[in-house]
Amino acid sequence: MKRPVVVPRQESLMYPIVKNPFVHNLQFSTLDMIRIALMSVTIAPVRLVSLALLFGLAWLLAAISLAYRTPEEKEKPLAGWRNSLRPLVVFVSRCVFFVGGFHWLTVKGEQHTAKEAPIVALAPHSSFLDALVIVYLNLSTVVAKKETSLAPVIGTLIEYTQPVLVKREDPNSRTNTIKEIHKRAHSGGKWPQIIIFPEGTCTNRSCLINFKSGAFYPGTPVQPVIIRYPNQFDTVTWTWEGPGAFALLWYTLCQFYTSVEIEFLPVYTPSEEEKKNAALFASNVRAKMAEALGVPVTDHSYDDCRLMQKAAKLKLPKSAGLVEFMKLNKKLGLKFDHANDLLDKYYAIAKNSGGNITYDEFAKYLRLPKSEALEEVFNLYDRNGSGTIDFREYVIGLSLISSPENTEETIKFAFQLFDEGNKGYITKEELSTILHGAFNMDGLDAKVLFDEVDVNEDGKICFDEFYQHAMKKPEYAKLFKTYQNAKMNGHEKQE
Repeated sequence: MKRPVVVPRQESLMYPIVKNPFVHNLQFSTLDMIRIALMSVTIAPVRLVSLALLFGLAWLLAAISLAYRTPEEKEKPLAGWRNSLRPLVVFVSRCVFFVGGFHWLTVKGEQHTAKEAPIVALAPHSSFLDALVIVYLNLSTVVAKKETSLAPVIGTLIEYTQPVLVKREDPNSRTNTIKEIHKRAHSGGKWPQIIIFPEGTCTNRSCLINFKSGAFYPGTPVQPVIIRYPNQFDTVTWTWEGPGAFALLWYTLCQFYTSVEIEFLPVYTPSEEEKKNAALFASNVRAKMAEALGVPVTDHSYDDCRLMQKAAKLKLPKSAGLVEFMKLNKKLGLKFDHANDLLDKYYAIAKNSGGNITYDEFAKYLRLPKSEALEEVFNLYDRNGSGTIDFREYVIGLSLISSPENTEETIKFAFQLFDEGNKGYITKEELSTILHGAFNMDGLDAKVLFDEVDVNEDGKICFDEFYQHAMKKPEYAKLFKTYQNAKMNGHEKQE
């Protein structure tokens, strides 16, 4: 097969350095398996019981601190006797992690106060065990989903941080969340620091993905804090594709100890331009953190995870849904709902070929025989010359190749090409004749395609039916254009 033809913006839409930051594969050595087996019947059960008891004590202390608050008190930082219990709640919470094997917490850099840096940005976010850093930060305010605060036991501890709650079912939630963060960030240190995980989801720490800009809207100084887990056997990384939470917890309890490092970077004070542009502010903070970590940045986001979930439901490999969504959003204007719909279309083509579209499947989907023109279009989609089209290439191909060509003018020309005598409809014989001449399609395949387009089954294809089918499968547009150009070149040669 020929190498792909370079299409517009080829370089700017290249694959990211890290293709999949949402996968974690644990590799067990023989020694690891022996240690887990022995610890599972000795130390781990004791740790689990101790952890549960201490967790219960932390919950009790937090519940007492929050008891019988008035609506007015809930709108203010904890004070008086309620806040005096904080050192004890923090100590017991630290003990929870200690008995779980987190004996040492290496700290670098200097932590600044809420007045100096109202917001603390933690990254990379790679585990539910990142909660240890929140404990170290004195159980300061977190940004959390509303439903998380309603969970038994853990919900009370989250409530104790006086969180900024995100209500995803509320269309005004984003605006209200930003307002609340802004109010607290500009309180002059009266409220505790606001802790955010700007990536919005867990990764495998191989890169920093897109930072959500919500917490950067207040335009206040931010202290970046980076998290490292320098362990030879990684039992903490919790991603969308890999071991589940309970399995990771058990493997962690079966380690002699687990090391954690946190590093406080210098406070980042936004420029006037960054105060007006939260996305720029977030991007620049991310760049500083990535530099300190020595990892690349990518434009993956939580929306990629949602597409991975959709791919799994469609019985495709989870990784099929990865498109580096924020990059396609910024460069192509791709919206999530549209990407979600395109994944359904992609599945219809790729479901029988292991998650990627082969040349055979591409031809079968369009109900066209293999031809030089069809191969040229396939190669335009296949940007890396792998011989298959993945979902990312399919989305980019539709955006840059097929959709721009799929104009009403192109569709009208194609219809007129088939409609001999300008009758206003296409017969089965007319369609078969043109397709045989253009793509060497046999009569039986042409009949199948005709029946697919002839929705009302009246034995002819009107313009509306032709138009709707062309819009449903914009991949045809480039073929129409290729044939149109060939016809025009043929006329020029005759002249």
